[in-house]
Amino acid sequence: MVERRTPDRPWRNFYGRRHGKRLRPGQERLLAEMLPRLALQGVSWEENPARRPLDLPTLFGGRAIWLEIGFGGGEHLVHQARANPEVAFIGCEPFVNGIAMCLSALTKSAVRNVRLHPGDARDLLDVLPEGAVSRLFLLYPDPWPKARHHRRRFVNAENADPLARILAPGARFHVATDIPDYARQTLEVLTRHPAFAWTAERPADWRTPWANWTRTRYEAKAVREGRTPIYLTFARR
Repeated sequence: MVERRTPDRPWRNFYGRRHGKRLRPGQERLLAEMLPRLALQGVSWEENPARRPLDLPTLFGGRAIWLEIGFGGGEHLVHQARANPEVAFIGCEPFVNGIAMCLSALTKSAVRNVRLHPGDARDLLDVLPEGAVSRLFLLYPDPWPKARHHRRRFVNAENADPLARILAPGARFHVATDIPDYARQTLEVLTRHPAFAWTAERPADWRTPWANWTRTRYEAKAVREGRTPIYLTFARR
């Protein structure tokens, strides 16, 4: 998919899916009624062509902000929000079916500290203030396994600077994948960048998930199919 281009907007290809199977009536209702209350305003180019930074103190009252990019069905996002009620969470996901699943999970859990961006994470990175995020999660991103598609992976040289800009000093960036080559590319990109330091000191550090981890459906599928999860943590220098 190719995003619409305007004179003041950078060219960005979007390759992921936005829609899957047809939603159930209840999911349609959540998207129509609940998503407008939780969706961050001022992220899209149509709403904010000047790319003014979001007013996070007004939105979140000065709380620490954790961001999950590509939350899938929302299992990890909702789990972390429930376990850390003092933190403000932003979840980013362009896939409509995943958004509907997350909204359902939020309703059942009565979690109130989550806001969503139902679109391209790069648009959100544009308008987050510098150093706004104290913890960032990227869990089982699309692996794009073919070599000619590796540039489509989210962790790439182009995205490294925007990711570094939004992270506060000392912030943690957690990446989980079951694809060894994705882990290799992530390490290659981020360890070459002066803002990131890989925190691992021993093999157990990338074989064991970080504290408060919950297994997502994608990880469960990977384990069933014989793939081994890899957990990488980077500190913002």
